[in-house]
Amino acid sequence: MFASDLPLSRTVTDRAADLRGDEDLLPALLDDATTRVLLVSGGRVVTRRRGRRPALALYTPQEAALRAPSSSLAERWAFLGYDDADRLPGVAPGENRPDGPAYLAHHVPEGAPSALPAGDEWTALREVGGELSARDAGLATAAVALYEWHVRYPRCPRCGAETQPVSSGWVRRCPVDGSDHYPRTDPAVIMAVVDEADRLLLANSSAWPTHRFSTLAGFVEPGESVEHAIRREAREETSVVVGEVEYRGSQPWPFPASLMLGFRARALSTDIAVDGDELRAARWFDRDTLRAEVEQGSVVLPPGTSIARALIEDWYGGPLPTDPLRDGWSRGAVPPADRAAPSDQAASSGRSTPADGADRPDDEQPAAPLPATRRQGRRAAPAPVDEGPLGTR
Repeated sequence: MFASDLPLSRTVTDRAADLRGDEDLLPALLDDATTRVLLVSGGRVVTRRRGRRPALALYTPQEAALRAPSSSLAERWAFLGYDDADRLPGVAPGENRPDGPAYLAHHVPEGAPSALPAGDEWTALREVGGELSARDAGLATAAVALYEWHVRYPRCPRCGAETQPVSSGWVRRCPVDGSDHYPRTDPAVIMAVVDEADRLLLANSSAWPTHRFSTLAGFVEPGESVEHAIRREAREETSVVVGEVEYRGSQPWPFPASLMLGFRARALSTDIAVDGDELRAARWFDRDTLRAEVEQGSVVLPPGTSIARALIEDWYGGPLPTDPLRDGWSRGAVPPADRAAPSDQAASSGRSTPADGADRPDDEQPAAPLPATRRQGRRAAPAPVDEGPLGTR
């Protein structure tokens, strides 16, 4: 699963950027009964079930306005594009745009009331993105990214004045100095680091429960190439030296504004020393070990919507078993091995039972040795789970 097959990279919509500057576009589309509107709030969109698969709930403009009232046309609506008949990105000069419905996003402030019909529900894009159709995934990803940008950057970075949305929701303009500001996208590298024995390096972030593991990742710094960022992040976080890197694909990750650039990276060393700030632990996995630990729940991998999962399964050679706690990735659930049914003695004493079922005092439970930790005396505050490539991926 790579390139256009990554869950949030799929899109069959003509974004029609050439039309955004028309000041009459949004009013005209809101008066058009064929226009279809999706509701977005934070990282969530409204979906409904169609058989076994979820789909975006699309409303007419009038119904969307009734479901989630808004007092501001410019502030709450954004143009997402049209159905693309040939499913090729963009429209060439001189090419006629085929007839089809236009799509709008209606931004609903978090906590604002919305009256949804029976069967429709707010759903987190990170949890449902891989199950949506290509059209719905592309629309939802763009809508969430725009929403996050409008919410986080409402003021001019030059003078602090409150900016106003223009260009059908794709630009914010300062009324004081006239400067235009565009949606922000932060490039981040994410890499499946593999050694000479074809083992995969996975890490546990300090902000996660101890059973969550994923690939290494980090933001590209100003003036830095992606290749340098890969090698720097791997060495800073795990002490592993990386040589050759191979680009595998990219995926937007609008939580809030990352573009994940996926790579396979070849390790030139295997000794691990985690940084003690971003990472709590890192381990080399062969295929049999990883599959076994995923099946028993002692290791929980990233959700299927993420590029991290795609990189891991690309190395593995196919799909890995569904995580026993698929939803636990975002909710901090305890893996089955850590919540086994207690023995009578453990239940009566109030102590939890070790994962192997033996009844031992807590201080005698075996623990897997962790790699050495550099900078032991310094700890960064855990990042919010929704921030950055290490938080969600």
